[in-house]
Amino acid sequence: MLRRGGRPGLIGLAARTAVVAGTANAVSSRQARWGAERSAQTYAPMPEQSYAPPRGAAPTADLTSELGRLADLRSQGLLTDDEFAAAKAKLLG
Repeated sequence: MLRRGGRPGLIGLAARTAVVAGTANAVSSRQARWGAERSAQTYAPMPEQSYAPPRGAAPTADLTSELGRLADLRSQGLLTDDEFAAAKAKLLG
């Protein structure tokens, strides 16, 4: 609202200030909500995932040493080829 001299009156200044302050408050609130939502999404804990090696994966050290022990027993004549194959299948199975 302008007075006759071209300058805003007291009510006009108060109204303009209220509009500017209200707009700033609305924008600030929206930015704060958006930031909180984004933080919750960004820093949400990852779900626990269990890992099982795929079938046919490289043998572990324990499995390798056990297969070596079985091969030694077979080479010493303490296991037959059939017994070795059965024990090996049991380990890998």
